[in-house]
Parts: sequence; structure tokens; C-alpha cells
Amino acid sequence: MKTQFLLDPDVVFLNHGSFGATPRPVFEAYQQWQLHMERQPVQFFITEIAGHFANARQSLAAFLQAGSNDLVFVPNATFGVNIVARSLLLGPGDEVLTTNHEYGACENVWRFLSQKQGFSYRQQSIPLPLPNDEAIVDLLWQGVTEKTKVIFLSHITSSTAVRFPVQKICQRAREAGILTVVDGAHAPGQIPLNLTQIGADFYTGNCHKWLCAPKGAAFLHAHPAVQHLIEPLVVGWGWGKDRQLTFGSDFLDYLQYLGTNDLSAYFAVADAIQFREAHHWEQVQADCHALLQEAMAGIAALTGLPSIYPNNSAFSQMAIMPLPPITDVLALKAQLYADYKVEIPLTVWQERPFIRISVQAYNTQRDIDILIKALTNLLPNFTK
Repeated sequence: MKTQFLLDPDVVFLNHGSFGATPRPVFEAYQQWQLHMERQPVQFFITEIAGHFANARQSLAAFLQAGSNDLVFVPNATFGVNIVARSLLLGPGDEVLTTNHEYGACENVWRFLSQKQGFSYRQQSIPLPLPNDEAIVDLLWQGVTEKTKVIFLSHITSSTAVRFPVQKICQRAREAGILTVVDGAHAPGQIPLNLTQIGADFYTGNCHKWLCAPKGAAFLHAHPAVQHLIEPLVVGWGWGKDRQLTFGSDFLDYLQYLGTNDLSAYFAVADAIQFREAHHWEQVQADCHALLQEAMAGIAALTGLPSIYPNNSAFSQMAIMPLPPITDVLALKAQLYADYKVEIPLTVWQERPFIRISVQAYNTQRDIDILIKALTNLLPNFTK
């Protein structure tokens, strides 16, 4: 599969989780959408756009097992969090509850608005190694108070690559009258999704990561019961009684058309889904999972530090492994790339260093072998 992607063949790319990578056929489809738009932009934006959006939403909705009128395309998951957070009327006396595993950019959204509007943004600690699902829910609920109006958490976290039991959390929150906002940036394309079954009030996810769509393709899904809460983040032709372009509901009209911009990445999502189907992606994912397990076992043998996951089913194609105390994490990361061309993130979470490994269809056993060799040679130079 390596030749199907546009990545530099000299780089050992084990960082799909950061920005994704687009297969050649999907990138070509993306460029064809751009060309089609440029040939007759007036017809594209005025006559054709509603139909293109409807077809793209239908394809993505079928993949996500959701209603096509309940989701809109957005540039990225952070954008989706912004839409929801800025729409909710939170103020003094209200609390938003989250975990200590969340993505920094999305945390900034809530912190910025909490300072502006006066509500509290509170973190509930979930330890590593990760406990079982029931314990995670109970731990999270220790942070719930009568002031809790929103629970915000990741489906698969960026910093620690752990998978939270979002369906159980959403169900309990709904029973308590608490809104749920799920950051699913890493979930679409990495694990099977049924958004109807998950039952989150709001779920935003990226298509340009594990789904392998072009950069700038993501979605926001809103349960029909809460769509009336959403306000347009960008006010344009989709707002007001004299709408010049309508997609069928306030939710769609408010969010789907922001004015003149390149929509090609959205419309190429269907091509990414077709690419996966044509290449038997369930088997691809199983192979990636097995290769990731090998990488984790190799790192554990090297460091003597065990996995933070309770079992191999707790991760899919992305996982972290603990490292011994490191003198300079950024310097080690830079050396991995300079000496071995290994592109991989090293992070510090709760003052503990970790390495995050992503395995996608283009990765091979050789990539894992080079990673283990690089760590074997470099770790002694950076270990405290």
C-alpha cells in the first residue's frame, strides 16, 4: 500500500495520527473537484452546491450510521468544538466537566469562553494504566455536581491514545440532563462508528485523519433534539428570513455554507470511503493492529516498561508507550528524525514521557524495525 500514498518514501512515517495522509486516488479526486469548481464557479456555487453537499453528507452519514440531515461539514474537529461551545448559553454558576486527557486546542476553546462568560471548566483525573469502562464512568462522575451542564471528552484521545466509553457516558449524562460534546477527531476510520447508537448530543470528528480524506475535511453531528441550540459561527447567506441558499433546516443553513471557500475536501470524503471499500480496509486495519502490537512489544522489551492499556482490544491503530525519564524529549524527537528519518511524536503527559505510534496501511515491518533500532541506539544518550 505504500505506493498508494504520496508520502516521502525516505521517511519512516509513524505519525498518521497528527495530520493523516491521503491516498493518490483520493487526492486526484480532490483535485478533480477543484478543477470542476474552477471551470464554472458561478454554476458550482449557485446551482450545484446544494446537490453536492447532499450527496457528500449522505455518503458520510451512511459510513457513520447517522442521519444525513444531522451532520454538517466543517474544516476540522476544533472548528466543530468552537461551534458548539460558542452556541451554548453558559454563564456564572455553570460547569463544564472534562478529563485530563484532552486535546490542547479544544481545551483552549472552553478556557477562553469560561474567562469571557464566567462558567467553570473542570478537569476530572482518569489515571493510567486505564481502568475498565465502568470504573472510568464512575471516576468521571466524581466530578459531576448540580452545576454540571456539559461533559466534554474525547472518544480516542490525542495525548494518550486511550478510548473512552463514550456511549455509556452519554447515556448516563442524558439521564442526568447533562449535554455531551464528544471530540471524535481520531475515531472516524480508525474504529467502527454508529453515531445514532452512541447518542452524544454533539459529536465532531475528522475525516482527514484515519478516514484518509484530504486535509480540511471534518464533520459536526448534532442530535435532532439539540440542533435548535446551535448558532452560526460565521453569519452569512444561511441566516435570516431572506435566505438566498437553503439546505433544508436551520442547522444545515447556519453552518454548511460559509461563503466562497474551497469545498473540494468535503466532496472528496466519499472518494476516501470508496477507496477503503475497494482495498478491503477491515483486513488492512487488522494488519495495522498486529504491526502496532509488535512495535509496542519491542519498545516494552527495550525499556522494561509495560503497556498502559488493559488489553489489546483497548487500542486500534494508534497507541502510546511509556519511556524512561528523558533529559530532553524534544531533542530526542529531533534526533530520531535527523539520524533515522523517523517521524513520530514524543509527548509528556502528567510529567511522564511517552512515544505515540500510529500504524497505517503504508507502514511495514521495516518501519517498526528502524524505530526499534533508533530507540535502542538513542535512548541511552537521553535517559536520566
